Amino acid sequence: MERKRFQALQPGERTNAQGKPVSSLILLSISNSDYALLRPHLEYVSLPNHLVLHEAGGKLEFAYFLNRGLISLVVVMKDGKTAEAGIVGNEGFTGTLAAVGLSRSPLHTVVQITGDGFRVEVGALQNTLESAPHLQLMLSRYAVIRGMHVAQTAACNRLHNIGQRLARWLLMTQDRVDSGSLPITHDFLATMLGTDRPSVSLAASVLQKKKLIEYTRGSVKIVDRKKLENTACECYGVIQQYDGELGLK
Repeated sequence: MERKRFQALQPGERTNAQGKPVSSLILLSISNSDYALLRPHLEYVSLPNHLVLHEAGGKLEFAYFLNRGLISLVVVMKDGKTAEAGIVGNEGFTGTLAAVGLSRSPLHTVVQITGDGFRVEVGALQNTLESAPHLQLMLSRYAVIRGMHVAQTAACNRLHNIGQRLARWLLMTQDRVDSGSLPITHDFLATMLGTDRPSVSLAASVLQKKKLIEYTRGSVKIVDRKKLENTACECYGVIQQYDGELGLK
């Protein structure tokens, strides 16, 4: 067995069948043999801001592996109110339920920061998993850790104040898009944090006065990450530990 077989490769060391480079950490981490089975099914896609990838309650058609960008997972109530269920960058994938044999997801899935990546038809992914044990392990592990994220987020939204939650969310987002400047609106933050826009604006104003962030219309810039980490609740550290269990970075 060659040394690199179960070690993550660098971005660009793998491509899909059309030659598009791969930056998805999961796709870079799986064994050569498993990747060879999945490679013919990887369709490169551009992912513009606000593109809906999956409607809540609908049948899953594709799983998505990001190279760049950010996808949000949101719970939508009957009255239209929403709450955060999670975010996905190039460390993960969407369609986790398909990886364990389920066909529908209750989560609304939408692109929030423009990017690109690869999509795979759910049927093709499930067929591939039958002969790709390392890929199956990685996707199942990610699905479990995603569930742990959701549980921690639920506790966070119930027990911590909006300022702590906003700091936690900004840090998690920066980890996934690898940029200090985040093209996001207060309306979107209100959606993800399960609150109203005035509450987000007030919390962001407090962080800006402390010189932890700078925000303008449609953009938030983290200017002092260390102090922002100190402002965030304990949930950020807990979620970082969960992410470390993936062994991708």
